[in-house]
Amino acid sequence: MIKLVKSTFYKEKETKESLAKFILNTEIMSMGDECKKFETAFAKKQKRKYALLVSSGSMANQVLIQSVMNRGLLKKGDKVAVSALTWATNIMPLLQLGLEPVILDVDIATFNVSSVELEKHIKGIKAFFITNVLGLCGDMSEIKKVCDKHNVLLLEDNCESLGSEIDGKLLGNFGLASTFSFFVGHHLSTIEGGMICTDDDDLYNMLVMVRAHGWDRNLAPETQQKLRKEAGCDDFYAKYTFYDLAYNARPTEITGFLGNSQLPYLDEMITKRVSNFKRFAEAVNANDDFMKIDHAHINAVSNMAMPIVCKTPEKAEIYKKKFAGAVEIRPVIAGNMLNQPFYKKYVHSSATYPNTDFVHQNGFYFANNAELTEEEVDLIVALLNK
Repeated sequence: MIKLVKSTFYKEKETKESLAKFILNTEIMSMGDECKKFETAFAKKQKRKYALLVSSGSMANQVLIQSVMNRGLLKKGDKVAVSALTWATNIMPLLQLGLEPVILDVDIATFNVSSVELEKHIKGIKAFFITNVLGLCGDMSEIKKVCDKHNVLLLEDNCESLGSEIDGKLLGNFGLASTFSFFVGHHLSTIEGGMICTDDDDLYNMLVMVRAHGWDRNLAPETQQKLRKEAGCDDFYAKYTFYDLAYNARPTEITGFLGNSQLPYLDEMITKRVSNFKRFAEAVNANDDFMKIDHAHINAVSNMAMPIVCKTPEKAEIYKKKFAGAVEIRPVIAGNMLNQPFYKKYVHSSATYPNTDFVHQNGFYFANNAELTEEEVDLIVALLNK
C-alpha cells in the first residue's frame, strides 16, 4: 500500500545516521545555535526577513495569534474570518483567546476561500486567518487587495503549501505573517516543529517573547535594554521578568538540526511534488466523475497530499473502494469545521456551508510524497482514470 507517510525523513538513512552522531556529540539539546541556523536559512528560503522556530505548526498558530493580540492589532471580541475547510488549530486559538471566528465557505474548484466570498462577509471583520489548503489557494492578490481596502489584517496558515507560488510570489508571503508545519509527512519533517515568518520588526520581537514565557532573553541587546528601562527592571531581575502573555513553545536543538539536515533537499522535494501534482490534476480534470481542480492561476502547486472531489456520494464510494488496499486515503483535512464536536460545544451557529459540505461528503485525499516512485505515480493515475 502507498502510505500517506512513507518515511520519517527524506533521505531517511543518511538523516538518521547524522542525527545519531549529533545526539552523541552534543552536550546542550535545548534551543540554541542549530535552531537559530535553521531560522536564518528558512527565512532566506521563504524570502522573509524573519523566521521563528517553535515546537509545532499548531503552536505556530497559537503563538502568532497571541502575539498579534499582545501587539494590540486584535482584541478580545474581534471577528476573525477563517475557512470552513481547515485544521482545528486554525480556529481553536481564536476561541481560546476570546476572538470570534467568522466561517467562510470555500470554492470547490480551489478548496479555498475566494476574494468574492471574503468581500461578501467583510463587514465587521478585523482579520482574515487564511488557510492555503493542500498547496492550492484562492485569488491571493485580490484577497490582499480586499483586506487592504477594508483595513483587515491578513495572516496565512501555510502549513500545507510550502513551496507553492502564485503571481510570482511564494504562498505565505501575502500577509503580515505566516505559519508553517514540519510534522512528519508534511513538506519537510523535523518530526514535530513549526515556523512563523514575518517582515515586521515589532511583531518578530513579540513572537520571540511569546515563544518563551514572555521574557526578553532571546531579544537583541538594545531591545532588551529598552524593555527593562520601561519596566524599571535591572539586569539581575530581568532573568525572571515576564513582559506579556506567553507560552513555552520552544523547539529543541534536535528540531533545529533536523531542519538544517532536511532544508538542502527542500527544492528537490518541492520539484517532485509539483511534478506529481501536474500528473494527478491532469488525470482528475480528464475524468468527468470528479469536480475539476482550478489551478491555472497558480504558478506552482506544492502539496503533501492530493485532494479530489467526486460529483456524487455514490461516485465517492466507488473510488474509495478502488483505492482501498492500494493507496491510503483520508478525508480532505478535517472537512467542515462546523461539524466538529469542539466547535458545536463552544459556538452555536445555524449557518450552512454547502461547498465545504460537498467537499466533506464527496472528497478524500492521498499522499503526494516526494519519494513516490514512477511506478507508484502511474498506479495512482490509473486509479484516477474512469
